[in-house]
Amino acid sequence: MRRERGVALIIALWITVLLTVIAAGFAYSMRTEALAARNAVTLTQARALADGAVSRVTFELMRPRMVNDAWASDGAVHYWQDGDTLIAANALDESGKIDLNAAPDILLINLFEVAAGVDSDTATRLVAAIDDWKTAGDAKRPQGAKAPDYQAAGLSYAPPNAPFETVAELQRVLGMTPALYAAVADSLTVFSQQAGVNPAYASRTVLLALPNATPEVVDAYIAQRNDALAQHLPPPAFPVAAGAAQINVWRIRAEATTADGVTYIRDSVVRPGGDLLHPVAILMWQEGDRRLFVPPPAPQ
Repeated sequence: MRRERGVALIIALWITVLLTVIAAGFAYSMRTEALAARNAVTLTQARALADGAVSRVTFELMRPRMVNDAWASDGAVHYWQDGDTLIAANALDESGKIDLNAAPDILLINLFEVAAGVDSDTATRLVAAIDDWKTAGDAKRPQGAKAPDYQAAGLSYAPPNAPFETVAELQRVLGMTPALYAAVADSLTVFSQQAGVNPAYASRTVLLALPNATPEVVDAYIAQRNDALAQHLPPPAFPVAAGAAQINVWRIRAEATTADGVTYIRDSVVRPGGDLLHPVAILMWQEGDRRLFVPPPAPQ
């Protein structure tokens, strides 16, 4: 009898331990699911606010201009609060970038030399491969690359012999490396459709890629341009001919950060649609991969 009572006690203890483990696992699972659901809701709210921010920036850029208007496609970041969510957004006219499909070879060669630090021969070879990628026909340029060269390199694809649809497509061109692409991607576009660059919206890297531009001329111009923007005045003329005008195709970026730190980033390219039924045309709409805007300092 004494031995049976001891065995029963041990069994009861093990059952109690087992039930405790099961209950703890269930509680942990429920807590994880609750956190996941809350995060999903918060992320959805942040995404909706970021999308709304793009709509607001588009509206501000399309409405009639006012004297000393703070909203412009000059890359300036605007901050505002929507409830507990901090929103940051900016817009930049795509005419300030180099168009992969329309730019002359010398402009692309200069960009690779300035931004990626490659020598002239390497830059010329890369641009020749880029031209062969987007040019119809099987005729190969000197130092270029057509389908047989891609096959010889062990690649399973060949040039489409058509214009670039996205800047990211540049990564597939023969000879392009991740480091080279990262160096030039932010200076390129496929939406400008202009051979030149509008210096009013161009970065320092793009300005340095313009023929006959020097660091001294570029830095002096950027200082003058920043002074004009601070006073809401038209930007000055760039001393070197650039050959492009403002096109009202805007790259708009919005970052929405909630009070608990959840951030959603929306990258888009939009332009006026041209009629009442289609007031805005969306050329690109994707999720951003990293934050770029630094939150403003908290008020004292």
